[in-house]
Amino acid sequence: MSKASAPRRLNDNEASATLRALRVSPQKLNVVASTIRGKTAESALAALAFSPRRISDDVKKLLQSAIANAENNHQLDVDRLVVAEASVGKAFVMRRWRARARGRVGRIEKPYSNITIVMREREGD
Repeated sequence: MSKASAPRRLNDNEASATLRALRVSPQKLNVVASTIRGKTAESALAALAFSPRRISDDVKKLLQSAIANAENNHQLDVDRLVVAEASVGKAFVMRRWRARARGRVGRIEKPYSNITIVMREREGD
């Protein structure tokens, strides 16, 4: 007597991958995510491989995971995959304290982010 499984949130021609608690601010991560939105899988991987941003390596691994999910779990054609969505959100903020002058304190915030990539198979071709 287990609970009924939830219906699939994505269409049959879509696959996704999610990375949580990534140590970068959402604003910086969104700059990297915007470079791959709407691109084919091959050109998105190339854009991330040559990106100077530190976080682009982690986003590239996530993109490879989304491509593998599409190929292995949903039997989608890798050559026709497009980055349909690359959404970035806030996770949590780690707060640290730094001693300042006259016995006061300065707050240091270290933000974390979540990113989800949805791959979609193009129709036709």
